[in-house]
Amino acid sequence: MPRRGPDDPEDEDETGEEGRDGRRGALLRLVLVLVLVLGGLLLVHELRDMSRLQDCVMSGRTNCAPISVAPAH
Repeated sequence: MPRRGPDDPEDEDETGEEGRDGRRGALLRLVLVLVLVLGGLLLVHELRDMSRLQDCVMSGRTNCAPISVAPAH
């Protein structure tokens, strides 16, 4: 039985399948990291807005969160 080398064409199917699975897993991990980063940015933005509102209220102002009212007809 001949020994197969790393460049043997018979091994390409196995390597190709493993390569696709590896790429798919890496892509899923990349998507997960992007979702976590975007969620973190959204959280930071919301916390910053809440902090500004709290700072305004703590300073004694009463017009910190303007209320939009629809015009009367």
